Amino acid sequence: MTRTDAHRHPRTTTATRAGAPTQRGKGSAPAPPTEVAHPLGSALVGYVSAVAELLGVPEDGVTCEVTDTVTAYLALGCRAEAHPDRDVMLVWDARGWSVLVETDPTEPPIVLSPPDGDLVPDPAEVARLVTVAVARRAPRTTVSPTPHPVDWSDVVDRMRRHG
Repeated sequence: MTRTDAHRHPRTTTATRAGAPTQRGKGSAPAPPTEVAHPLGSALVGYVSAVAELLGVPEDGVTCEVTDTVTAYLALGCRAEAHPDRDVMLVWDARGWSVLVETDPTEPPIVLSPPDGDLVPDPAEVARLVTVAVARRAPRTTVSPTPHPVDWSDVVDRMRRHG
């Protein structure tokens, strides 16, 4: 597999990567229907790979999950102005993209940019979100939109346009 091929196929898991936040329980959207899970997994990998490529995140810094939740994690390899001693991550779930500071599991999340509810923005828009979030001098409040019912088939179609 070439580097380009490997970059286009981030790890997909049935367990969340160590250090990546889980969004189970309160605030989580219901799992996608079984018939959508496989196409959603493929579309998520393609879409997240497009975002990762634009941000320069290597394949080993990307994890996707389609189980009882649908999530993606990108280790950004940069530091935020507000937290220069901590790594930054980009997380996708049924509320959209969030930029957060990597924290210990016992710490509350440090949100640099909460999700805005747009599930599939253009990868260039995600890159702008990251740029603004890491330059911000103070974290944002942790107000996140409550996930609404998700039309997973529509999400698959929109992701495929980018991946």
